[in-house]
Parts: sequence; C-alpha cells; structure tokens
Amino acid sequence: MVEKVPMTSGGYAALENELKQRQSVDRPRIIEHIAEARSHGDLSENAEYHAAKEEQSHNEGRIAELEDKLARADVIDGTKLSGETIKFGATVTLIDEDTEKKTVWQIVGEVEADAKKGKISITSPLARALIGKKMGTTVEVMAPGGAKSYEIAKVEWR
Repeated sequence: MVEKVPMTSGGYAALENELKQRQSVDRPRIIEHIAEARSHGDLSENAEYHAAKEEQSHNEGRIAELEDKLARADVIDGTKLSGETIKFGATVTLIDEDTEKKTVWQIVGEVEADAKKGKISITSPLARALIGKKMGTTVEVMAPGGAKSYEIAKVEWR
C-alpha cells in the first residue's frame, strides 16, 4: 500500500516548481559543467569534474524524491474546508498564556512545513496538540524548553 503524503495545493505547486527548475534549468547546466570539466583532460585528478558529478548526483536524487512525493500527494484544499474544529489546513491563532504573545500557524504536510513562514507540520507536537480542538480551548504542548500553554484565539480556513 502506497502511503499518501498530505499537502496543501500551495505546497504541491511549490514542489512542482522545484521539480521543473531542477529538470529544465539545473540538469542541463550540470551536464554542461561535466562536459566542460571532462575537456580539461585527466579525470582522476580533475576536481571540477568530481564536483560536477557530485552535484549531478544530488540533483538527480532530489528529482527522484520530488517525483515520488508528487506521485503520492494527497492535495487538500484549505479554502474548501470549514468548521470550528482544528484539522489539516487550518490556520490557527494562538495566545501564549505566559507571555500573551500571539502567533499564527497553518497546519500543513511535512514536505511544506516552514516555521519561518508560519507553517507547521501535521506531525509536530504543537499540531498534534491542536488537532480536534476548538476556538477558546487551552492546549498544553511539551516543547523542548518545557510545557507551554496556549489559548486558541481563532481558527480560519485560507
């Protein structure tokens, strides 16, 4: 049985764009580097050639990884979801009960999680604590620095 990879439509598009970039721009550029390095002669001591081959290996590995994730993608459109209960795709506004600081997180698939962009993985401790909860509820999360309590101030679908 093939395990599906949940992701938002935005995450799917980002993976598609990276795949196109790697196949149509990076791959030809790397092949050109290899050909140029090969023309310099003795390959056994040719650092340029070995670096280009390593770059090619890395790029081809990432292409295979992207193709696999896209093939197994279970795209969930957050704009078509609704309700008061937090689930995949929800954008949640939390208030830290200690500092009163507000944070906004969207719950997304592992492949598109990026804390700097306010996206947390469905498998993260915070997301797992939030799933199934409603606005006005308090959740406690075991964070690396100890237990943290948050009040769920808002649940949105974007």
